[in-house]
Amino acid sequence: MLTREKTIYDSGISVTSSTARDTDRSALRSWLAAWQLWSLPIGVRALLLAVELAAVCLLTVDIVLGGVPRDLSAWLIAGTLVILSGFHAEISLRAERLRRRIAETRYVDLSSVWTFAGALLLPPMLAAATVIVSYTHLYFRVFRPAGTPPHRQLYSTSTVVLAVYLVSAVRLIFPGSGGFDSWWAIVEIAACLVVYTGTNMLLVVSVIRLAQPGSTFLAILAGGEIALETATLSLGGIVAAVIVPDHVLLVWLLIPALVLMEQTTLIRQLETRASTDAKTGLLNAEGWRSRALQLLGAAKRDCTCAGVLILDLDFFKEVNDRYGHLVGDAVLRAVGEAIVAEIRDDDAAGRFGGEEFVIALAGMFTSASRNEEAVLEVGERIRRRIERLAVHVDDEVPPVAVTDLTASIGAAVYPQAGRELEVLLAAADEALYAAKNAGRNQVLVSHGPAAPPSGPSVPSPRPGT
Repeated sequence: MLTREKTIYDSGISVTSSTARDTDRSALRSWLAAWQLWSLPIGVRALLLAVELAAVCLLTVDIVLGGVPRDLSAWLIAGTLVILSGFHAEISLRAERLRRRIAETRYVDLSSVWTFAGALLLPPMLAAATVIVSYTHLYFRVFRPAGTPPHRQLYSTSTVVLAVYLVSAVRLIFPGSGGFDSWWAIVEIAACLVVYTGTNMLLVVSVIRLAQPGSTFLAILAGGEIALETATLSLGGIVAAVIVPDHVLLVWLLIPALVLMEQTTLIRQLETRASTDAKTGLLNAEGWRSRALQLLGAAKRDCTCAGVLILDLDFFKEVNDRYGHLVGDAVLRAVGEAIVAEIRDDDAAGRFGGEEFVIALAGMFTSASRNEEAVLEVGERIRRRIERLAVHVDDEVPPVAVTDLTASIGAAVYPQAGRELEVLLAAADEALYAAKNAGRNQVLVSHGPAAPPSGPSVPSPRPGT
């Protein structure tokens, strides 16, 4: 009896253990399936794996061939930089989490002050270890709460590790410098800065372009705050060249400056986000109106002419009804890009809502007739570009290609059609209404002022657009 009960008891443990293992495996499979890495295009996954393997191999070879550094001062510097990086991350926690959430393209991490200083001061193995420890802390305190997936943080860490090793290679070109107290030191730091930021930039922009085929190199760089990154790395150079060797306690005075940089950058990001239309990336109604008033004020001050155009996509409701709103949003983005491609950097393009867009043209000519011709030419260029658009949406099943898009455009010229923005908008809206009635897909310029609309300066929708 005892033997039988023991057999049953042992069998129960075996079954329970087997069930627990199956549950653990199922949970692991579910976790791996939910990992966003598997939803990425194969080219993105290949680049991620290649960069991460390269970083691991470099670090491994360095440890095997070079061994662990025995210089106590190097270890003290590495520990100091890790502590400073952690303290910096903790006191700017909320701002950095928000910055990370709202970053639309490449996110500039101000902790590169400490990692770049480590690349300049430390043996590459210790510098890489500093990066790994600092970025691990950042992931659990900043990036993970902000929703950053693990594979993205692992890739970012790997790119910085590669940058550290390339910086160490550049430093070999300056043998016997012995410090940072000569003109060669400036050249050395500048060369290291270029290599460090160039490596990180190239690898990050490459993976973004692979993940977002429609993105452009310049747009990603602009979204990544190049000036902020350069300033951060320059501070890292100062830490390495001036502060750490002789005045290590002064490094704590950098923390308030870094926190202020983060707060200022966050405010600018929030202002940009508040004035940007989410679907097209153009200015929203309020953002455009503010910019248009600035352009109009400059035209008044310089005694030049300016122009306002209102664009309405013809029969856009049919696109939404036939293909759905996701395809409609893709069309709106494509139209926004078409508008931006045909105007100057000083001009302002925005979306008022629905399928209506507005453009403010900065001061051009002093001659009314020449200005009207110029506004008409801009409107015609935009109209023809939209007419040639073919919007491909591969995410749909089956893939969709939207063609035969047309737009009607009404324009008004300052000061002939009015001297106030409300009056110019009303005149342009009136010209747009006339273009619709005349058969659509054309540009008409208002030749006189119209009564300003009551309430907000947003054109009223036209039936059957």
